[in-house]
Amino acid sequence: MNDLKNKVAVIYGAGGEIGGAVARAFALEGARLFLTGHRLAPVEAVVSDIVSTGGIAEAAEVDALNEQAIEKHLQYVVDKAGRIDISFNAVGNSPARYLGGPLVDMDLKQFSMPIASYTTSYFLTARLAARHMLPNKSGVIMTVTAPPARIGTPNGGYGPSQAAKEALTRYLSLELAPQGIRVVGLQPHGMPETGTIREIFEWRAKTAGLTWEQFSGYLAGMNHPKRFLTLEEMANVAVFIASDKASALMGSTVNLTMGALDD
Repeated sequence: MNDLKNKVAVIYGAGGEIGGAVARAFALEGARLFLTGHRLAPVEAVVSDIVSTGGIAEAAEVDALNEQAIEKHLQYVVDKAGRIDISFNAVGNSPARYLGGPLVDMDLKQFSMPIASYTTSYFLTARLAARHMLPNKSGVIMTVTAPPARIGTPNGGYGPSQAAKEALTRYLSLELAPQGIRVVGLQPHGMPETGTIREIFEWRAKTAGLTWEQFSGYLAGMNHPKRFLTLEEMANVAVFIASDKASALMGSTVNLTMGALDD
């Protein structure tokens, strides 16, 4: 279909499962990709996959919490490709860094860590990308959140961090939509293909004695089809959102929980 033909896309967290899946899907639709990650090797592996199938991609090590590093890379992209059409933030944290006991027993540093890191990364990557998009009055800024933004779960500051990202999506859209820039989020429900879900399970296994079958059965049971969303399904929706076909979609977070959450 080539819905993203000649689009220039920057993906943060491209070495992870979600970022990598989105990168591969974008490549299949004709996008030119500039992939980044905190560690270079996983990003290079994704680039290798894309290039081997005829796609156009290159890797860079970029700390998505470092404003100077982000801007230096974006300027490189503009100098080389002429513009930035899509910015996709798939940056994540290991759950081991924020999972803990009850909130009343949690220290401030552990609680605030995900709130600070997730919101800072999204704010910086979105704001700096928008500055490069404004001269062309065109672009799409995207990110990923999770159901704990809207439901109570024992995940410390993770849920508040995702709620903050969804609020930021609305705020950015209000400012940028009149300038031709769309801001949209995706909210998938736990996908076993990601390492994050496995880490959360390991913590649940230790604290509640759950088996993988019990844990995964509980998560899948929340969804209407009683199965999990796949990375491919999530990435296909990301392609649509990034394409011109979704020109009316902005300022919202697309519910990909397969019915687990009501809008």
